[in-house]
Amino acid sequence: MSSKLLNVIAVSALAVLMIACAPTPVRNVENAPVNVSSTNYDLSDVAKAIKTAGTGLGWQMKEETPGHIVGSIYLRSHVAVVDITYTLDEFSINYKDSTNLKYNAASNTIHKNYNGWIQNLTNAINSQLVGI
Repeated sequence: MSSKLLNVIAVSALAVLMIACAPTPVRNVENAPVNVSSTNYDLSDVAKAIKTAGTGLGWQMKEETPGHIVGSIYLRSHVAVVDITYTLDEFSINYKDSTNLKYNAASNTIHKNYNGWIQNLTNAINSQLVGI
């Protein structure tokens, strides 16, 4: 292979790596509907569904007050902490804090894996809520 081709391959690989590791905007979940199959449920049922969903994915879920859970996930040296607020009708997941996730408050960006964790948590909560 020519050195010119090797240089093009190396530069291309570096560009792909930089894009893959680039921070992305923080994804918050705002006012997602609580879709349940029952008409007879209360706030504690919603809390239980959220906690079950989170712990099933490795999150530590701590109920601060009725309607407010703090979720934390610890993966190797990375930590993400979220505020989960909920009512009988909706729930929200909002960034609270992190460690080693390249969070930038000025640009509201974070390591791309964080958004995947939030999407997985949202999906798990929705799955648990349907079972109520």
